[in-house]
Amino acid sequence: MDAQKAVIEDFAMNKNKREREFYSLDVGDSTFTVLKRYQNLRPIGSGAQGIVCSAYDQILERNVAIKKLSRPFQNQTHAKRAYRELVLMKCVNHKNIIGLLNVFTPQKSLEEFQDVYLVMELMDANLCQVIQMELDHERLSYLLYQMLCGIKHLHAAGIIHRDLKPSNIVVKSDCTLKILDFGLARTAATGLLMTPYVVTRYYRAPEVILGMGYQANVDVWSVGCIVAEMIRGSVLFPGTDHIDQWNKVIEQLGTPSQDFLMKLNQSVRTYVENRPRYAGYSFEKLFPDVLFPADSDHNKLKASQARDLLSKMLVIDASKRISVDEALQHPYINVWYDPAEVEAPPPKIPDKQLDEREHTVEEWKELIYKEVSEWEDWTKNGVIRGQPPPLGAAVIDSPPQPSSSSSSSSSANDVSSMSTEPTDPSSDPTMTSETDSNLDSHTSLGALACCR
Repeated sequence: MDAQKAVIEDFAMNKNKREREFYSLDVGDSTFTVLKRYQNLRPIGSGAQGIVCSAYDQILERNVAIKKLSRPFQNQTHAKRAYRELVLMKCVNHKNIIGLLNVFTPQKSLEEFQDVYLVMELMDANLCQVIQMELDHERLSYLLYQMLCGIKHLHAAGIIHRDLKPSNIVVKSDCTLKILDFGLARTAATGLLMTPYVVTRYYRAPEVILGMGYQANVDVWSVGCIVAEMIRGSVLFPGTDHIDQWNKVIEQLGTPSQDFLMKLNQSVRTYVENRPRYAGYSFEKLFPDVLFPADSDHNKLKASQARDLLSKMLVIDASKRISVDEALQHPYINVWYDPAEVEAPPPKIPDKQLDEREHTVEEWKELIYKEVSEWEDWTKNGVIRGQPPPLGAAVIDSPPQPSSSSSSSSSANDVSSMSTEPTDPSSDPTMTSETDSNLDSHTSLGALACCR
C-alpha cells in the first residue's frame, strides 16, 4: 500500500514539475504554451501550417524561432504533413538546410496531445526581401551556389522538393542561406486539370504544373525562376492559376516541341495543343545586360555566364534541362565549390515509405507523439545532445571570397547560422506551408548590409 502511494505521489510530483516547466501567452489569435527556457516571444510570421515567434533560448543562449503547428490533427493532410516535416527535420543535417534545435509538446499524454512546437535556427530575412536589393555577381552566385548545395543534399536523401520559392529560403546578414521546408509530398502534387487550390505556382516546373512524371532536376527549374526574379526584380511567370501559369511560361519561352507534347496525357495534351503557339523570346531579350550588375573584375563573373546558366535551367523539357550536379560545375557557380559542402554525407531517412504512408488522423497523431517523445528522450538537462555550443557574432561585411581551393573555400565559408547576436527578424524563418507566408515585417533590412 505504501509503495502504491509512493508511486502516485511520484507521478503527481512529476506532473506538477512538468506543468511548472511551461508558461502560456497569447500571440496574435493563438496561445503559445512553451518551455520557460524560451523568453521574449515575438510574432514574426504565419501561414497555413503554423504561427512562428522569435524567442531567446536561455539554455543555448541564442535567439531561435519557435513554430507552433497549426491544428496538426484537423485532417489527414495536415497530420501527414506535420509527421513528414518532423521526421525529415530530425534526419537532415546540412548547413544549407534549416536546423531543428528542439521539439516539444506541453501536453502530458497521448490522450491530451494536440500541440506540436518546433524550435529552429533564427534567420534574418527570407529571399523575398533580398530580391528587392541590388546584388553584385559575388553575392548572387554565392546565394545560388548555396541553394544548389541544399537541394543536392535533399536529393541525396531521396527528397525532391518541387515547391521551392523565395518565401521558404532564408538568409542571414553574412549571406549564408538555408532552405526551410521539404516541399510537397508525392501525394500532394496537383496537375493542370485538377481542382486548383491556393498555392504559389510561380516557381513550379512545367512537369509539376502539367501533372507529368518528374526527376531531380524539377527543382532546378524553381531555382532558375528564383534567380530570374533576383535579376529582374519581378516574378518571371506570374500565373493566377495552373492554366494561366502554363500560358505565362510558353508566352516567354515559346511553345515546346511536339516530342515534349507527346509525353503529356491525352486530356492535358489536347488542352496544350489547342493553345495559341508562341515563338518565345531569346534569353538576351528576356535578360539584357542592363538588368545585371557590372561584370566582376576580381572573380571574372559576368552577366553572360549568369544568362547562360539561366538558359540551361529554364528549359521546359526536363530531359534537356541542366542537372543540379551540372549547375554546380557551371563557371558562374563553381568558383565556390567545396567538396565538404557539395558532397556532404546524405541524411539517413529511416522511413523509406514516408510519402506513400496513409493513416487515419488518430494513427498519425500517435506516430507524431512517438516522434516527440523520442526527441525528449534524446535531450539531457534541456540541451540537445550533440548540439554544438553557440558561437559568437558571425556577421561579415561580404560573402566569402571564391576559391578554387577547397581548403580556403571551406575556411572562408565556415560561418555558422547560429549567431548569438540579437536579431530583429523580418521574416518567417520556418514556414513550410503551401501558401505564401504572411509576414509581420516590422523591421528594415539593415542587418543584410552585405547583400546591398
